[in-house]
Amino acid sequence: MDSNQVKDYLINLQKSIMSAVSIKDGGTPFISDEWKKPSNEPLQGNGITQILENGKVFERAGCGFSHVKGSKLPPSATQHRPELAGAPFEAMGVSLVFHPRNPFVPTVHMNVRMICVTAQSGEAVSWFGGGMDLTPYYGFEEDAVHFHKTCYDALAPFGADLYPRFKTWCDEYFCLKHRGEQRGIGGIFFDDFSELGIEKSFSMLKSVGDSFLLAYMPIVNRRLDTPYGERERGHQLYRRGRYVEFNLVWDRGTHFGLQSGGRTESILLSMPPLVSWAYQLEPEEGSPEHQLMQRFIVRRDWL
Repeated sequence: MDSNQVKDYLINLQKSIMSAVSIKDGGTPFISDEWKKPSNEPLQGNGITQILENGKVFERAGCGFSHVKGSKLPPSATQHRPELAGAPFEAMGVSLVFHPRNPFVPTVHMNVRMICVTAQSGEAVSWFGGGMDLTPYYGFEEDAVHFHKTCYDALAPFGADLYPRFKTWCDEYFCLKHRGEQRGIGGIFFDDFSELGIEKSFSMLKSVGDSFLLAYMPIVNRRLDTPYGERERGHQLYRRGRYVEFNLVWDRGTHFGLQSGGRTESILLSMPPLVSWAYQLEPEEGSPEHQLMQRFIVRRDWL
């Protein structure tokens, strides 16, 4: 398979998603920053960072495309193939995180990517990874069910076993292990995936990417006009702290980008614009904030 097929798909996916976000935000323009790594750096490549900030609906909505090549694949990318650590590689992907202004609209993350590595034998080894997950600040059953059902529908044509596998993988991955706490309600996550053959595995990747707006935008539409006050805003900023903790401590994508010499500004576009921490803050029992922790920020079968 020609890697240009993957590249063209990813660039068009970024365009379609950010166009939809801008329209939903009332036509708020987003910055489109095309970048290229200097030729004297060990990691070569280019990308497009698109970001909307201080919008009416989205406080920050960042979506980045990158296509890089390097001489040494970092350990963060070879969890399941340690024999490939240090090998020459090519990686491309689209990654996004949207932080809405209204605390009743959840934060969302999506990523689709391909990595190609040249093994010591000279053989080219390729695989796909990605997924999407939802992080609400106030829980709604219908939103969680809709998000997971859309993920299920995207994977169903490629095998009945994929959604339960990828859902479990997502729950295990998006966990703040130092707190014993889930980041959100999960979704799907996969890595090192090529078991369907390279063409069909790419088709599965496209199905996941194409389902993102179907999974997320109906939830935005339901919640964006919900009234809120200082209490809800404070809770949102506090829970965003957990998001930052995960991205910096556990996220392999962040680690891969930084370890491989990627563009720091683009790698960290997932960070929320405002966040707060509080020492040993516990929500009042029976409150909506308490229900979030008891019923939503847990591992559940949403279908």
